[in-house]
Amino acid sequence: MTTTSSMVPLTRLPFPDTEYERRQQKVFAAMERANLDALVVTAHGHLQYLSGYDGLGAYFMPFPLILVAGQKPTFVIREYELSSVRPNSCVQEIVTYKDQEGFAPVCADTIRRFGLNGRRIGLELGCWNLAPADVSALQANLPDAKFADATRLVATVAAVKTEMELEAMRLAMELTDVAMRTFQQSLREGITEAEVVANIDQEVEKAGGIIKKPSVTLLFGERTKLSHGRAQQNRINNNEPAFVELAGLKNGYPCGLVRSAVLGRHAETEILHDLSIEVLEAVISAIKPGATAGEVDAAGREVLKQHGRPDLLNHRVGYQTGINWVERGNISLQPGATDILEPNMTFHMPIILRGESGYQFGTSEHVVVTEEGAEILSRTPHTLYYA
Repeated sequence: MTTTSSMVPLTRLPFPDTEYERRQQKVFAAMERANLDALVVTAHGHLQYLSGYDGLGAYFMPFPLILVAGQKPTFVIREYELSSVRPNSCVQEIVTYKDQEGFAPVCADTIRRFGLNGRRIGLELGCWNLAPADVSALQANLPDAKFADATRLVATVAAVKTEMELEAMRLAMELTDVAMRTFQQSLREGITEAEVVANIDQEVEKAGGIIKKPSVTLLFGERTKLSHGRAQQNRINNNEPAFVELAGLKNGYPCGLVRSAVLGRHAETEILHDLSIEVLEAVISAIKPGATAGEVDAAGREVLKQHGRPDLLNHRVGYQTGINWVERGNISLQPGATDILEPNMTFHMPIILRGESGYQFGTSEHVVVTEEGAEILSRTPHTLYYA
């Protein structure tokens, strides 16, 4: 089947319809294993993965994609957004509702038309974009339905990438590398965080791409003590640290990366960065098919234990990536996690250590799991950059 197209400029789907059909069939197989008669997909990243539509119109109320084995996937959306959903989605079976009050009864009626009254229906209860009030409204409209938590179903399917997805992620990383080089080359005394972000946007645009917004963290000096801080009119001075986390974006796939620098010298953050490299390289070495997510996490923590400083790391060592930067329900490289790594899974490992003075500093890599171990996507060294 050919790629769904539209007369509206820049609305062509990034992948052929057959790619979305393959993804949907894998989800149907996972539904069968989970004994689900239907799945109601509401997470924006999962909507984009299965249909091409990014879900942004669903800021107001959910846009459920209803999947039933043997039936065509059906979107239930707000009528106002129909003109955007249709050209940006491979799903052509669309039912509309009128604003807030229409979501639950229209969704419930669509489910009943599939003959699912009293059947087992999966909801993404632990993902974004489905509020408790939405669930209560569905339950009120479908009192005989047996709802089940299917938070991780689509995420588990999406964890293993196709070659088309990996190509998009490699292209996204090329843009990320352009951004990182621009970050490094922009550092000079007196330049502001906002000015560096503007430089990055300009250079990435010249390279034919964009940076995922608003997910850019770029901080100088004392502001590197902030978690996920946004760039401001803050100038860097000599002998101060600089930190950035951002992602180039291609066909909906961001490829995130962390890099750090020092203008001059800064002893405390330099020590943190040296340790973060050791942790990162231990984590990368532990990544291989058959390893568990918890084992990968433990390999990084062991490095800090050996240094007698386990308290420096106060977060997981990494997470599954793909469409959307992070989605709840994705595989998390954290203590005790039992998910088993497979070839063609992708992970971002931001090793950001928090020192005694509050500086949060470190580095990362974005990898593809291969039969041999891990393929690093970035070509920007994860060493500390001295400006």
